[in-house]
Amino acid sequence: MLLSTYGSRGDVEPLVGLAMRLRELGGEARVCAPPDEDFVERLASVGVELVPAGPSARAMTKAAPPPSSLPQRAAEVAAGMVDAVTAAADGCDVVVATGVYPAVAAARSVAEKLGIRSVHATFQQLTLPSPRRPPLAYPGRPFPPEVTDNQELWDLDARSIDALFGAAVNTPRASIGLPPVDDVRAYVIGERPWLATDPVLDPWQRTAGLDVVQTGAWLLPDERPLPDALLAFLEAGPPPVYVGFGSMPLHASGDAARVAVEAVRAQGRRVLVSHGWADLALIDDRDDCFAVGEANHQALFGRVAAVVHHGGAGTTATATRAGVPQVVVPQLADQPYWAGRVAELGIGVAHDGPTPAFASLSAALGTALAPGTGARAKAVAATVRTDGATVAAKLLLAAGQDRS
Repeated sequence: MLLSTYGSRGDVEPLVGLAMRLRELGGEARVCAPPDEDFVERLASVGVELVPAGPSARAMTKAAPPPSSLPQRAAEVAAGMVDAVTAAADGCDVVVATGVYPAVAAARSVAEKLGIRSVHATFQQLTLPSPRRPPLAYPGRPFPPEVTDNQELWDLDARSIDALFGAAVNTPRASIGLPPVDDVRAYVIGERPWLATDPVLDPWQRTAGLDVVQTGAWLLPDERPLPDALLAFLEAGPPPVYVGFGSMPLHASGDAARVAVEAVRAQGRRVLVSHGWADLALIDDRDDCFAVGEANHQALFGRVAAVVHHGGAGTTATATRAGVPQVVVPQLADQPYWAGRVAELGIGVAHDGPTPAFASLSAALGTALAPGTGARAKAVAATVRTDGATVAAKLLLAAGQDRS
């Protein structure tokens, strides 16, 4: 089976979990993903083949080009994905397509051309049309303020997606002899999309016209040991507060690190700073702070007092499963949604806006570190499903057997 994506670490890590579960159940899987060193090393560490697709996701994210260049970037991603999936799909009976719209459309197009079944999976429900909420607006394309009806907004969303990604999707389709699609969103989502999120953290309500399969989050038990130096820091004092923003570049990252460290210290806590794509770093040489790179979050989050993060789907799910209070500082896309869910569940705080200040982050930490929040986080953790990747793997293998 071929598992394809284009996006950040949060788009790649679930495929690692699914690939491993497929292998344990007797299946085989390879992954198409951006050629970033982080992803190459992660897949190599579990013995899963990576087929590089498109340009570096990290370089594209950190470049932060203007919204007007989005169609051009989409075309680059889609073209690279068509080439990679065409090369990688040989001998595969199912393509699982995830990530940004142009990448999913490209992967599904190749599967269509080759006569292979394809499934679209998403790691958050905000791209699935629902009359209960509005869609996300794309950068540079805000919705008219006078339009408040959700169905109207979803209609505008479909037209916006066609305008942004139509040429990027249809040009490579023409190159492999396929007709154009006139509704990119409908083509990407399909009739039976998979929602790879936890039902407690991300409850899906049945919606007319969409037969959504919610599998649970694709989390792989991570057995990697924590680095010795990190273990030494953890054992040298009380649990620190973790601060990291994953694959978000945070162009004001120097200020973010200083604000975070000072706010955590003001709570009388030690600080663990994760470099991430923002390249966060220590602000001084005091021994109450430690900086870490790539690390096993499952093992780490169970040993910290709270997690301050950007609200990516994977980080939110891992922190929730670990039963640790969270402060979510959302940057973009689905991250405000996850921040809201953390607050609604009472397992942490949604920071107001993407730029933390000392006062705002201190207030959020005060709530997150309160005993009641910690107790609620532990209670919710006990309800989180752990079998999402297994459920998805069994569905894929059963579908393959039905076709044989």
